[in-house]
Amino acid sequence: MELRHLKYFLAVAEELNFTKASEKLFISQPPLSRQIMELEEELQAKLFIRNNKKVELTEAGKYFEKEVKSLFQDLERISVKTKKIAENVSGEFRIAYISSIYSSVISDLIKHLKEQFPYVNFKLFEVSTSKQISALEQGKIDLGIIRSTIKSPKIKAQLWFQDGFSVVYNRSSIQINSEDEITNLKDETFVFFNKDYAPHYYEVLLELCAFYGFEPKVVHESNNINSIVQLVKNGLGISIVPSNIAKNNQDAEIGFIQLKKVSLFTDVSLITSKEDDSEITRSAVDFLLKKE
Repeated sequence: MELRHLKYFLAVAEELNFTKASEKLFISQPPLSRQIMELEEELQAKLFIRNNKKVELTEAGKYFEKEVKSLFQDLERISVKTKKIAENVSGEFRIAYISSIYSSVISDLIKHLKEQFPYVNFKLFEVSTSKQISALEQGKIDLGIIRSTIKSPKIKAQLWFQDGFSVVYNRSSIQINSEDEITNLKDETFVFFNKDYAPHYYEVLLELCAFYGFEPKVVHESNNINSIVQLVKNGLGISIVPSNIAKNNQDAEIGFIQLKKVSLFTDVSLITSKEDDSEITRSAVDFLLKKE
């Protein structure tokens, strides 16, 4: 039994007329009749009742028609998935991001991509900027979200948005009402990102403190922005964090004061391989660019 036998059978079953079926298939009627007879002989079942007036499906023919239609639907599904794999819109897509990106945006991105590419297995990794750059150069991730400028011959970077800075503090431990009172924090303990983990970011924080006239007493360090905010909430110090962190933090125990007097910002960029021009990568980048 060959695929053409099944196609010929469905054409006759749909038309219930050998002449119309042969015209639909662009073959003459005798070869069509012969193919149907070969199919019936192989199945050892009569599929059609033929007479001078009409053509009808037998009970066996009705069952066979139902199963063959289901088979062709499966073949179509298999063909579509195979095509998607060949077009690189199936398989695995790996996204790395820094902890200071609010999680709701990442969730929205994954939902958006899953709707467009249901066959893709998306993987998320919370990774530092320096490790993301290395991973992308080595082909270990497909899209990165970083906080830094970048110079790499292998990587294409697009500015997503510029983020300012805010002081985050425990409302019950510290009384501060405005940016003008930032200088009063010189005797407070600070919680910062680890210097080795994010050296550029660490230097920016020192520069911010210097602008307000003091050198911070850094007592606690962490590699995760959420851990830093939690330490502040627990009363172990204050910190300076990217302003967008406030979007994802509505905790009544902590407060944020944006530092508007200083012209220091961090560039949040989307990085991809210069060789990657896939549909899924373009969709991911376009979606994020529209979110800011």
